[in-house]
Formats: sequence, C-alpha cells, structure tokens
Amino acid sequence: METIFNSLIRAFYLIVTLDKSFTEIVVLSFKVSGGALILASLIGLPLGAFMALKTFPLRNTLFGIVNALLGLPPVLVGLLLYLFLSRRGPLGFLSILYTPYAMVIAQSILAFPHVCAISASAIRGVNPNLKLLCKTLGATEFQTALTIIREARFGIITAVMAAFGRVISEVGAILIVGGNILGVTRVMTTAIVLETDKGDFELALALGIVLLSVSLIINTLVSKIQSRYVHLSQSERGFLQ
Repeated sequence: METIFNSLIRAFYLIVTLDKSFTEIVVLSFKVSGGALILASLIGLPLGAFMALKTFPLRNTLFGIVNALLGLPPVLVGLLLYLFLSRRGPLGFLSILYTPYAMVIAQSILAFPHVCAISASAIRGVNPNLKLLCKTLGATEFQTALTIIREARFGIITAVMAAFGRVISEVGAILIVGGNILGVTRVMTTAIVLETDKGDFELALALGIVLLSVSLIINTLVSKIQSRYVHLSQSERGFLQ
C-alpha cells in the first residue's frame, strides 16, 4: 500500500512540475489523436451525411458495414497497416512505418466508423417534418440538407467526441505501426505499457491520470450535449407538430 501511495505522490509531482518526458509524451498523444480525428472527420462526416440524406441502392448494406466497423479490433488494423507500410508492402515506398504519420493513419481508421455511423444516426433522427417544412418554404435541396445537418449538430459533435475518446485510449494499432520509440512515436498508452513493464509506476500513473481525466471530460461533455439535444428535439417536435 505504501508503494502505491508513494507512486501516486511522485506521479502528481511529474504532472505539477510538467516533467519534460511526461509533457513530450502527452503533447505527442494529442497531436496524433487530433490529427487522426481531423482526417476521420473529413471523410466520415460527409459520408455520414450522404448516407442519412440520400436514398441509393445498397444503402442499408453500407449502414450495416459502417456499424460493424465500430467493433474493429485495433490490433488487426495495426497488423494490416503494418503489412501495407512495410518495405515489402504496396505502400512501403512512403517510408512512414514507425513514424507518427503511420499512427495517425491507424487511429483515423479506428475513428472513422464512429464519426460516420453516429453522425449518420443523428441526422436520420431529425424530425422528418422539418424536411417537409423546408420544401414548403421553397428551400432548395442543398438548403434543406444544411438545415437538417444543423439540427443534428449536437449529435454530430457527440460523434466526433466519441471518436476522439476511442483513439486517445487506443494502444494496439499504434504500438504495431509506431514502434513505441522514445521521443518519436511514444504516446501515453504505449508509454504506460512500457513503463509498467519496467516497474516505473510513477510515469505510468501520471499518464494514466491524464487519460482518465480526458475520459471523464469527454463523457461529461457528451452527457451534457445529449441532454441539450433531447431537450431541443422535444421543443422542435412540438413546434413542427
């Protein structure tokens, strides 16, 4: 028990003093996950909106595929991406294996289905009477789509935040394609694994505290956004009816 207490004290000391090794790992973690989130959002949000607003062949099949990808195993993503980026792989000429770029790609693949599926679900959940109201007022198809997307904004924000929570705590894929190289590809989750194996619990606990804090903040914000979304949806439902 004394060992745990002393480790926690040292962990908080690393956080308060902004230890160089600690801050470098935290900053790189947010850079990688932030880059992956931007990339996943640039692809996932337009596709999610298209799936929700348009009717086309195999639409339900595409929904099923995207939803199935929500449970995509990170280690499988890491393995497949490693094979593609290795020297003998089809993308080996890029020479980005064991770099943050490979880690961003891996995390963006994991974040994409969350952004796409949840945002599409939010857009589909908008009151259908809103579309009829827009047409009645003479809005174009593009203006109608923008209005519907705007009404689903809280659900879309939830999708993005859920995707960030998914990738910031991921370890399997980035460990395979990043290599956990000190000062280059070592992020919070991979550092925790390594430092625990080494018996350096102070740094592992400090990084764990940051991860836990990020998780709590995301969950709190998502809960507030969802509560506001439900409240506005009820108000809008009454207005449209």
